[in-house]
Amino acid sequence: MSQTIDQALADFSPGLPFAVALSGGADSTALLLACVQRWPGQVRAVHIHHGLQEAADGFETHCLAFCEQLSVPLLVRRVQAGHAPGQSPEDAARQARYAALAEAVQTEWPDVRDVAVAQHADDQVETLLIALSRGAGLPGLASMPAQWQRGGLNWHRPFFAVPGAALRDWLRERGQAWVEDPSNSNEQFTRNRIRARVLPVLAEAFPAFRDTFARSAAHAAQAQEVLDEVAAQDLIHVGNPPRITALQSLSRARQALILRHWLRISHATTPSTAQLNELLDQVADCSTRGHRLNLKVGQGQVVRQGPVLSWSPR
Repeated sequence: MSQTIDQALADFSPGLPFAVALSGGADSTALLLACVQRWPGQVRAVHIHHGLQEAADGFETHCLAFCEQLSVPLLVRRVQAGHAPGQSPEDAARQARYAALAEAVQTEWPDVRDVAVAQHADDQVETLLIALSRGAGLPGLASMPAQWQRGGLNWHRPFFAVPGAALRDWLRERGQAWVEDPSNSNEQFTRNRIRARVLPVLAEAFPAFRDTFARSAAHAAQAQEVLDEVAAQDLIHVGNPPRITALQSLSRARQALILRHWLRISHATTPSTAQLNELLDQVADCSTRGHRLNLKVGQGQVVRQGPVLSWSPR
């Protein structure tokens, strides 16, 4: 169910002290202000300066002044968020941001184990729609988790059930300013097109869409959790690295499940649908000892080494 800010914070129980990722936009400004009011003296802030646009300096200036106003300790980290060939700029910026957030917290505040980020209900809907538009499987349809662990830290999205407009209304009621990202109005970006064109139509046609979409994402996440458990057990059965004959004794769908799991868990890589289908075809064709297999998969290649499959980076 959609929540107010007060309801969201009532359900949020971070370890104290904790840190808030502060971009300077409306969402993170509301998150920091609400957390400081609820846990005075227990909140820290980290601002990541991406350097991707001229407005970045303005965001940093706002964060410095805002944290001084609230008497909140602030760390600023600058990152180079350029993307590699084949990687989306959004993904590159996200990875750089989370790595810098973790480094800042763990280096400067070793007593902090929890970090809150400000994604809200509309962000979850946008993520789900993008996943659907790309033909994503269950991991993509599960969208973003409300909480997770990474790098020894507990990460939280306490506003996950709060509509984005409610955060801005809450700030206006308190006379609190924020910095508007000029790129938010650029509909060349997929998220901005969805926000400007799709969400208003969904709200008119399906007023409860934020709740129902979140429910579907939660169902997908639960189903993926079960599949991960099955894949882990199957990988024990076929071996790590996987034995080809053991794979061939299973259905094609089960083989796909195992191979995705093996590549993700053991090699931190994800095959495209086309790559995985070709790999499954190649595994099926391995009927003689002399059959060779050398196939690009993810950011590396899968090869046959005698009775087993092996993956190595390119």
